[in-house]
Amino acid sequence: MKKIILLVFVLALSFSSCEKDDICDANTPTTPRLVIGFYDFLNPSVLKNVTNLKVVGEGMTDGIIFNASATDDSKYLTNGSTISIPLRTIGTTTSYSFTLNSGNPNPALVNQDNIKFDYTTQELFVSRACGYKTIFTLDPTNPYTHTDAAVADTKWIKHISVEKSNIENENETHIKIFF
Repeated sequence: MKKIILLVFVLALSFSSCEKDDICDANTPTTPRLVIGFYDFLNPSVLKNVTNLKVVGEGMTDGIIFNASATDDSKYLTNGSTISIPLRTIGTTTSYSFTLNSGNPNPALVNQDNIKFDYTTQELFVSRACGYKTIFTLDPTNPYTHTDAAVADTKWIKHISVEKSNIENENETHIKIFF
């Protein structure tokens, strides 16, 4: 009888140290990025590709990496009609400089606009393995500020439209930029 009790005790003790693996699945939605679509100012329903766009956050020395496989400065450039950029999870504003034709040898063709996004944040618990994610809500009265001191004629961004003020996923365009 003592041997059976000892065997049951040893088995119970060996199973008490086992724990479920906490691995966050790669398909689990995490903190979403701001999705921006670029459109033709003269024909607002048509997507338009940007040329060598470089996006640099305030206080950053390098831009956001759009092409991780590149080894030179071209990894910071994009030529598409949509981009996804992160918002700061600490604080309620994020500022970026958007430089069109970045790296062009003709400085007259390089044009930089500065945009500040204002929002509120909310943390949501995802799981024990994944932790929390942050969702954003753009400020309904002033979601962005075009902070350039330049004359309106020299800005490459002509108009900004907020399509979705709640940023909960990356499956939809949140902001439209017309140029």
